[in-house]
Amino acid sequence: MSRNSRSGSRRAAAAALAITASLFLASCAGNDDNEGGGGGESADSGSSLKIGMVNEQADPGSPTKGGTLTFSGYSPVTTLDPAKAQVSGSTGGSELSAIYDVLMRYDPIEQTFEPQLAESLEPNAESTTWTLKLRDGVTFSDGTPFDAQAVTASINRYMTNKGPQSGLWIAKVASMDTPDATTVVFNLVDPWTGIEPMLSTGPGMIVAPAAQQGDQFTPIGAGAFTLEKFAPNEEMLLAARPDYYGGAPNVDKLKMVSILGAQPTSEALKSGGIDAAYIRTLGPILDLVKSDYPGFIDIPSLGYIANVNMAAGRPGADLRVRQAMAYAVDPATLDVRANDGKGLPGQVIFQDTSRWHNDVAPIGVDPAKAKELLDQAKADGYNGKISYLTMQEPSAQATALAVQAMLNAVGFDVQIENVNNVGDLVKRMYADRDYDMATAALNLTEADPSERLYTGLKTGGRNNTTGYSDAEMDQLLDELGVAISDDDKKAVLVKIQERANETLPWQVWGTGPALDVWNQNVHGLQPSIDGILLFDEVWKK
Repeated sequence: MSRNSRSGSRRAAAAALAITASLFLASCAGNDDNEGGGGGESADSGSSLKIGMVNEQADPGSPTKGGTLTFSGYSPVTTLDPAKAQVSGSTGGSELSAIYDVLMRYDPIEQTFEPQLAESLEPNAESTTWTLKLRDGVTFSDGTPFDAQAVTASINRYMTNKGPQSGLWIAKVASMDTPDATTVVFNLVDPWTGIEPMLSTGPGMIVAPAAQQGDQFTPIGAGAFTLEKFAPNEEMLLAARPDYYGGAPNVDKLKMVSILGAQPTSEALKSGGIDAAYIRTLGPILDLVKSDYPGFIDIPSLGYIANVNMAAGRPGADLRVRQAMAYAVDPATLDVRANDGKGLPGQVIFQDTSRWHNDVAPIGVDPAKAKELLDQAKADGYNGKISYLTMQEPSAQATALAVQAMLNAVGFDVQIENVNNVGDLVKRMYADRDYDMATAALNLTEADPSERLYTGLKTGGRNNTTGYSDAEMDQLLDELGVAISDDDKKAVLVKIQERANETLPWQVWGTGPALDVWNQNVHGLQPSIDGILLFDEVWKK
């Protein structure tokens, strides 16, 4: 292998690991800190928080022009390339949407997908062909046309770079045709509605043909703002585009910052240091809602789980061991121990805050049954030992100690193994597959849970880090992929929950809310999929 080939391989591996790290961060964002304030009931027993707008503002009148809006995201922006990031609200999705915009936008209130840079996206009767029409008059910030060829080239680039959703896209999209400059036709392998959420996230953030020159990437998009300054892990300054297709944005600048911790972020919002934020910690969320701050609450599913390695020779390869773990760990007790009782504990995939909720009962908590199953495994040679991999961070440590206590109480011998940061944790789980049990999350979106279920559960799936493999679950995931109506999807999700109860692909402990929030003088922010905010219509009174 040549030096250039080796260098290219190392760069590709590093990029893949970076994408995985951002995916993991997006998933685990709700469990990073344990700051005080407020209380909450289990979502399975009726949470005080519901998905939707809070503290809605009165009609503010006509927009005013000018000024700078400062937004604090959950985590620092580390890449400006949509093909090298998990595009979500917690990992730079809002910031990147300001530069690139998106072809489609998810309206979380109406629970529908609406055109953004697209004029329309329409399926045929079988949802096997989707026709995308582009708006007239849209250009990239370098003045080049935003046309069908640019759209297909950007999507192909995303797939070539193995962006997070590329595996599912490649499995579903047979070809793309461009019959004219404003039309892209997506020809699918089978019926699929998942193309709508795809075009609302990373694949729908179209980069200009001139953006990639050899190894050099320049953030050239068709969004309402252009990059003026970028200090990785610190701040990003964006300037309004006077030639944006919908007219120049109302604000002159966007300042994107990242404040470490939800409580300091909340305090900065209250003091006027920032104008808007994305927050994933329950205490500050409840406090801001109670204090009449407007915003949008989202509650993604499977936000608080543990992965169990099912590779041959690992304890988790034995279903009885996974069952014993599930029966031993009480999510409500864990929530009290690890989160001061402020979380949303539960054992089901979709709690009753989700539109995908069903009536399938959880596996339940039964320490006596846990001990019986564990004793059976021990009789066949298992020594009861298991390591729990986690980060050296207060909330993660509290979770680990609580899990250790409950598992040890039924006969396990749990050793806690610490790593320094999320990067080390990701490497151990996703690259090395060197763990028994580890803190994790999946964060299924309300818009369409199928993509993350598919990539996380499918045999050999890109984000299937546990080695879970079940032919019946694979068939159900395929059925979910071709389900068109919400009723059809819900029917399959019932079967997925039933099969998950039997095979335990994860240890499910609950979920947690997220809040897009802004000050009373801020108007025009549009929530979209997975916590992403769109800024093209924002203004300050």
